[in-house]
Amino acid sequence: MTVVTTGPVAGLLAALGDAVVTDSDTMIAYTRDQSMLSPSGHPIAVVRARTTDHVVRTLKTAHRYGIPVVTRGAGTGLAGGANAIDGCIVLSTEKLDRILTIDEQSRTATVEPGVINGDLAAAAAEHGLWYVPDPGSRAVSTIGGNLATNAGGACCAKYGVTGDHVARIKAVLADGRIIHTGATTRKNVAGLNLTQLLVGSEGTLAVIVEATMRLRRPPARTATVVAAFAEPVRAVDAVMAIQAVADPSLVELMDRTTISAVNDMTRMGLDQTAGALLLIQCDGDAAPAEAQRSADACRAAAATELYMSTDPAEGDALMQARSVALTALERRGSTLLDDLAVPVPRLPHMLDAITRIADHHRLLIGTFGHAADGNLHPTIVFDAADPDAAERAHQAFDEMVAQCLALGGSITGEHGVGDLKRRYLEPMIGSVERSLMAEVKAAFDPTGILNPGRAI
Repeated sequence: MTVVTTGPVAGLLAALGDAVVTDSDTMIAYTRDQSMLSPSGHPIAVVRARTTDHVVRTLKTAHRYGIPVVTRGAGTGLAGGANAIDGCIVLSTEKLDRILTIDEQSRTATVEPGVINGDLAAAAAEHGLWYVPDPGSRAVSTIGGNLATNAGGACCAKYGVTGDHVARIKAVLADGRIIHTGATTRKNVAGLNLTQLLVGSEGTLAVIVEATMRLRRPPARTATVVAAFAEPVRAVDAVMAIQAVADPSLVELMDRTTISAVNDMTRMGLDQTAGALLLIQCDGDAAPAEAQRSADACRAAAATELYMSTDPAEGDALMQARSVALTALERRGSTLLDDLAVPVPRLPHMLDAITRIADHHRLLIGTFGHAADGNLHPTIVFDAADPDAAERAHQAFDEMVAQCLALGGSITGEHGVGDLKRRYLEPMIGSVERSLMAEVKAAFDPTGILNPGRAI
């Protein structure tokens, strides 16, 4: 079925032709991301932009009619930030997918927002360079989406998040004006840092149409350590000790529930009696020595099993256990993946709280995440078709966020606020701070048409 093509829809069709989708069956695929608890509405049209001019024309039309615009990349978000709003235009940037340049001398890549993270990494590798940010969804998520949420990944503790690797951004404001922010120079303190305002703004300030991302030389060597512990607290003791003697590129944690799910799926022979598993990777010329010191720290923290390898292929195979954690848990039911960050010393308290919450609500919750920076992903497994189970999942989610805040943590370390966590934002940041954010949005988007009711 096709919606009536009058008013703003007619304006879009006149301006953009076949880039506009009005067929309701086709639009369904563009109405929501991966957040099960976030509502989604019905758009009046989907624009599949292929050029910057398509974005400009879309926003000019929306601005003229006062129509909300929700910008969407690959739809891999986990906070409802790209879900359609009733009566909105969904602006898809997935077809803006060109790698425009890779500059070996400046170590930068200029790309459109629809470029897949993993594709940029592969293209950079062909030039002997490394695109560092590595969200778990890197095989399917886009650079535009990564910038919109300031996505993280396993290597954040050493190399930082997406925002630490962006040099310049080209974006379109709500009224169709084009802006350029940042510089390709290593140092730049001219004016306010508009680039970092756009990064993590979840489509509420402008629509990113081009970005210049910084690249690095790849590390010469890697070394991997896998350690099992009887209790999560021992694993966290090891994390703290490792950070005192080494600078690992990643330290990933899996709890017993996740270990069991991964082992059932992969038959990797993981110790399912372990309370926690750490997967540690060091890189650079000192990787073997740092890995050895990391292994020694794990041993001192009472690791029950310990394995170390300096073979890159074997290291990648070992890291697969963490890479498939969510997939393994999804095999056990519907999943609600949370994203919480606490100070590393308070990880044991958060892990204990998750266990208590799971028991109290009779739910399976598998927890994995980035132990080196305290970013956990407790994943609630439940039967979405059972209203009682769904309600218990909602309650468990709320209680985990409340516990995270009580421990001085953040309601999101890398997935964003979106719609899912907006009600928790003010308790975390404060009312004055939130009003300042609203004033910033008003400066970029005076009529409030860009992703209204999301993120801030």
